[in-house]
Amino acid sequence: MAKIEIYVQDFCGYCARAKALFERKGVAFDEIYAPNGSAARAEAMHRSGGRTTVPQIFIDGQAIGGSDDLMALDRAGKLDSLLAA
Repeated sequence: MAKIEIYVQDFCGYCARAKALFERKGVAFDEIYAPNGSAARAEAMHRSGGRTTVPQIFIDGQAIGGSDDLMALDRAGKLDSLLAA
């Protein structure tokens, strides 16, 4: 199974939506708390190529993007193969 990392912050509906999708698919993920101004948020920005929003999602170290990007991968039928890697 792929290693999934998701950078999140409190009261983030997009974060909740992304986590719910992973939970529905039955895949484990590492949740990294990354509020504005934190070292974790800076790390997420660096790893994602400068994206400043949360969630920032990584599958096996590859930047996937945010919640909308994750949902688009799922709708296109491409997410399951990434998760199975």
